[in-house]
Amino acid sequence: MGTFGVTQPVAVTTVIAFGEEVLGGAEALELSSLVRESCSGAGSIIIFDLERVRVMNSSGLGMLVGALATVRKHDARLILAAIPEKVQSLLSMTQLAQVFESQVSVAEALKS
Repeated sequence: MGTFGVTQPVAVTTVIAFGEEVLGGAEALELSSLVRESCSGAGSIIIFDLERVRVMNSSGLGMLVGALATVRKHDARLILAAIPEKVQSLLSMTQLAQVFESQVSVAEALKS
């Protein structure tokens, strides 16, 4: 089993749940592969469930940015959901909060 939990609640939507630590390394390759697979259909939506994340470093931020680039290349959407306060402040500090679409929960992201 990989680092990420993956569900597909709706045909074109994939939810990728992150673990407690997002630090890059081997998980970056795994995430990149999951994102590419999830972008295969037209109008794909990928939701990153960040609820469990407690630690994220610059490599973790790089993973998010890389995923966003892949998603945009495939004309898909990426939504960050359930962003913990620590991660939100990191996104704000790096000015990435304005770059990513986000929702307060996975349920809200599924509605949008």
